[in-house]
Amino acid sequence: MEHTDCVFCKIVAGDIPAQVVYEDDKTLAFLDARPVNNGHTLVVPKNGSATNIFDVTPEDWAAVMETVRKVSIAIEKSLGARGVNLMMNNREHAGQVIDHVHVHIIPRFLNDGLKLWPQHSYKEGEADTVAEKIRAEL
Repeated sequence: MEHTDCVFCKIVAGDIPAQVVYEDDKTLAFLDARPVNNGHTLVVPKNGSATNIFDVTPEDWAAVMETVRKVSIAIEKSLGARGVNLMMNNREHAGQVIDHVHVHIIPRFLNDGLKLWPQHSYKEGEADTVAEKIRAEL
């Protein structure tokens, strides 16, 4: 089931133009219209039924991640990047804006000014509690 108002579904269908850098039978990779750095690319499954990591099929996820790997290598080599950040926002509170599975490949360059997110340390015993909660769900 496709989302008829989904901009990524429209790009996959060819109804909205995009700078496509890679395509296969299951995925599409195209330049982000508002890049963090030049070469910032989005990889989406062509199957538009999944909105995020919580409902994507294992097959679509595997296809997306293989395309992410291929395109990341091409971005680094072709643009002289010094690495890439991979990012995926899942649900509104994590910053997801478009309800279609997508992974960002953000090329990184020397002195590009981008910072990673802030970190903190666990309080005494807190890591044990958090890890146990996660293990219980698996």
